[in-house]
Amino acid sequence: MGRLRSRKKSWRPKPPKKQVGPKTTISLEPHQVIVRPVITEKNMVRSTSQNQYTFEVSTLATKEDVRRAVETLWEVKVVKVCTQNRKGKARRHRFRSGRTSDWKKAIVTLGEEHRIDFF
Repeated sequence: MGRLRSRKKSWRPKPPKKQVGPKTTISLEPHQVIVRPVITEKNMVRSTSQNQYTFEVSTLATKEDVRRAVETLWEVKVVKVCTQNRKGKARRHRFRSGRTSDWKKAIVTLGEEHRIDFF
């Protein structure tokens, strides 16, 4: 007695994948896009040597939104925008455990002749 074989299915192309993630159609104002600048030692060195500035931005903001917001708020020319989605960290206070919220970080590179003064 031989083993049973299943019938081979004919090849069909897979349907296209649906886009994952939120599709934003909301237009954000420049003051809604940028939450705050991130001021650390590393970012201060970046701002002086590489002319790059780091901001915490809205999670709904795209690279184009960040570019427009920085250019309108500080009247500078933006060359490049890099974004990162940062995950929140686990935190404890006494007997309770919690979590900080997720946030989005944008590193903005300005043109050679442009600067932003925070202080």
